[in-house]
Amino acid sequence: MLIRTPRRSDCLESEVTPEALYLNRRRFMQGAAFSAAAAGLPAFAQADPRYADVEPANAPAWFDEKLGQANWGAVTVKNEAITPYPDATHYNNFYEFGPDKGDPARHASQLVAEPWVVTVDGEVAKPGKYSIEDLVSDSALEERIYRLRCVEAWSMVIPWLGVSLADLITRLEPTTDAKYVRFETLARPEQMPGMRTGFSLIDWPYVEGLRMDEAMHPLSLIAVGMYGRVLPNQNGAPLRLVVPWKYGFKSIKSIVRISFVREQPATTWESMAPQEYGFYANVNPNVSHPRWSQARERRLPGSLFSPNVRETQMFNGYEEEVAHLYAGMDLRKNY
Repeated sequence: MLIRTPRRSDCLESEVTPEALYLNRRRFMQGAAFSAAAAGLPAFAQADPRYADVEPANAPAWFDEKLGQANWGAVTVKNEAITPYPDATHYNNFYEFGPDKGDPARHASQLVAEPWVVTVDGEVAKPGKYSIEDLVSDSALEERIYRLRCVEAWSMVIPWLGVSLADLITRLEPTTDAKYVRFETLARPEQMPGMRTGFSLIDWPYVEGLRMDEAMHPLSLIAVGMYGRVLPNQNGAPLRLVVPWKYGFKSIKSIVRISFVREQPATTWESMAPQEYGFYANVNPNVSHPRWSQARERRLPGSLFSPNVRETQMFNGYEEEVAHLYAGMDLRKNY
């Protein structure tokens, strides 16, 4: 008899949606009301408390079409509440729009995110300039609910919509010489006021990277939406990376270039402060930041009198799925 040991991030049987409710939800999604949902949301979402406070959105046609074919409910966390939409969209880091947590929401409306072109180059059989429609055309959108852990020791739980990074990479056909994937963020100072301030000590554009086996891991996601709608500008529209077992700065936003390279790329924060921010940036409660402990985190939302502090999990709770990627490595040196 084959006995399957459940993973820590698996859903519990008690959390499985009852079949009747699932079928009713699916029928509702497939109905005509789906494409005409109020506030730009899927029809089922109007009755879902997770989406009660989601702002209206004018989604591009390709997103509306893909939304109707989405694979909903690929939940990868259990017993943890979804972060309210206002917190997830009004408390974040996107330094191109300013250094304060509220700056992205205040200024990102200046960003023109359509049309959008992503350059693919390097050690790859299909280089070129791709629209988002080109990149996601052969993949169904998936809803994945992931923990997001910032290196600053705060965290959220966010329902993303996106496509498998591994599937995208496979379609682009990197050569055997490609050992890493380098990602680059848009640099458009006229629409990104943070680039014009004193914080522009950053050497723009923002750059991140993954080892090829990390990029090909099933958890790695290219997100084009969240909370059942298109990505807000401040959260990395129109497409961003989501790597849930790493600190949030690895999940680069507003991607305009994907390069397949032989050598480990020089990434932004590692280049600025290598003693504080390593290339791997795996969530690790046993390795402190030089200026604060990583053993605990503040889950948003919270308050001064109820900060909602919890223990940080190794690899952000995805240890069983990803630990083998780093077998034999000293994670205190390869932080």
